[in-house]
Amino acid sequence: MSMSKEYIAGLWERAVKTIQDAGMSLSFSPDNAANRAYYAAFYAVSALFASEERFFKKHTATRAAVHKELVNTGRWNESLGDDYDKLLGLREVADYGVLQHTSPEEAREAIEQADRVLHAVHEARPDLFPIDTSS
Repeated sequence: MSMSKEYIAGLWERAVKTIQDAGMSLSFSPDNAANRAYYAAFYAVSALFASEERFFKKHTATRAAVHKELVNTGRWNESLGDDYDKLLGLREVADYGVLQHTSPEEAREAIEQADRVLHAVHEARPDLFPIDTSS
């Protein structure tokens, strides 16, 4: 299943926009910021995998692939895999926690973790995944 460059670019654009959304919502909704931080990382990783003709239907499958295809092969260091895991866990709290919520500090950390994931994807293929470093 070959994916078009437009599809891959669309995932990347969504990742970049979504991490910006996370930052904008940090002050008024840490839960939303954590959700957006996770999705920014998810879209970025999905774009990277799509560029390599790899596709996953479930978030858990994407997480497993991060470890199997990126961390365990040495393409990413273990701390990036930990960042992705923490983002996924915090998104579950942010989305489904009824009595538990994301703290502002956790949300701030989530944005930093997502930023590291986006930069790792950028470094893997800067030609496909540009980052505006002027901000």
